[in-house]
Amino acid sequence: MNPKIVPVLALMLCVVSNPAWADDPEIEQLRQQLEQLKLEYNNKIEELEKRLHATEIASQQNPVEQQPQAVPENVAAVMEPAPSETSGSNSFNPDISLILDGRYGYSSQDPDNYEIPGFMLGEEGGPGTRGLAIGHSELVLSANADDKFYGRFTLAFGYHEGETEVEIEEAFFQTLGLNYGLTVRGGRFYSDIGYLNSQHQHQWDFADAPLVYRALFSNQLLDDGLQFTWLAPTDLYLSFGSEIFQGSRFPLSAESGNGFGAYTLFAKTGGDVGDSNSWLAGISYLDADVADRSSSGHAHGEIIDSLATPTFGGDSSTWGIDFVWKWAPGGNRRQRNLQLQYEYYARKDDGELAAGEKSGSYRGDQSGWYAQAVYQFIPRWRIGMRYDALDSSASGSDVELITAAGLDSEGHKPQRFSLMTDWSNSEFSRFRLQYNRDESSPQVDNQWILQYLLGLGAHGAHQY
Repeated sequence: MNPKIVPVLALMLCVVSNPAWADDPEIEQLRQQLEQLKLEYNNKIEELEKRLHATEIASQQNPVEQQPQAVPENVAAVMEPAPSETSGSNSFNPDISLILDGRYGYSSQDPDNYEIPGFMLGEEGGPGTRGLAIGHSELVLSANADDKFYGRFTLAFGYHEGETEVEIEEAFFQTLGLNYGLTVRGGRFYSDIGYLNSQHQHQWDFADAPLVYRALFSNQLLDDGLQFTWLAPTDLYLSFGSEIFQGSRFPLSAESGNGFGAYTLFAKTGGDVGDSNSWLAGISYLDADVADRSSSGHAHGEIIDSLATPTFGGDSSTWGIDFVWKWAPGGNRRQRNLQLQYEYYARKDDGELAAGEKSGSYRGDQSGWYAQAVYQFIPRWRIGMRYDALDSSASGSDVELITAAGLDSEGHKPQRFSLMTDWSNSEFSRFRLQYNRDESSPQVDNQWILQYLLGLGAHGAHQY
């Protein structure tokens, strides 16, 4: 407050507090001036509080030093935050969080016999196990190493084929504060293609991945490599990126030697529509020089017993589009909100199938999409609906090899319909019930999943 105004305000307070002066016109004028000053200062304080709140949110959501760019608040993709050196925390103590995922699964068909005709499946491409099991739990350590670099390390715990597995899921560095909106990431990380792929599984609105992710990426595309992104200095959110990967994991399955086996290109844009709506759209491309992609032991009929495991080698390219629309009255998602989500991918393979001494040419076209809607109708409670569909065609010189590799669609059109409801006591706990009518295999599988998710320790904001 301006020091010169203090005596004036004191005098005004004394005046208005003395009833003997209540009818004096000059006193009434002073009273009106006082009310006007109070209103102006209240407005100024409210404005400063809003600016402080917005700054705090921005600093929490993004570990990268912010450049003065007009990025829509509801759209800018953010990663879980790392503490800055000026936050007062010990920079040698990383943020530690633990995500607990447990579930009970029921299926009318044996998950060990699961297949999707027309598609090779990776190790994680199945529907999960029956009965009680741990899901996809994670232990995460993250922090700013200094003013130039942020680091993150994630251990994933899962249950597969009767055994508990531990895997290094993420181990990467990311630059801080590079000029011109540039960011570099290196190590092991989820690719930023599409919308769902870069999100951790506990962020998903359903307990399992869409069929197109299961069929093409074995749930998610993850590999060792480098990522480069650029945030354009525009009013409309606009970013571009590219990644180069070693290509050692399914579905890339490359033998890159000293080079790289795959690369991606992607672009994202979005914005706000009024106070209640926002949107985000993207386009992605993946190119891989595949050496030995196989179905990781999933069953594809009796013919596979007479041959070595068929593998595919050749050129593989995948492109996709994604779109998300979010609605919340006045931008307040705590009471009610609706999210609509859609993704489509198409892959072309051109090369050779081989099994033992047999080999033959192969050309395949595979595609799939999903659409889902999730509605929070009251605080803590949500309902959701999702539909998945796949399509494929294959041709080549050896029909027996195509069949043994599981790439013959057998005239089947895989699809699935899912319903879910969940309850969240807070942002750190969620309980979910989900039903799938899964027709990805020729035999219909009715599946029920009961899941809990708990977040322990430091846990930052999720992506848009």
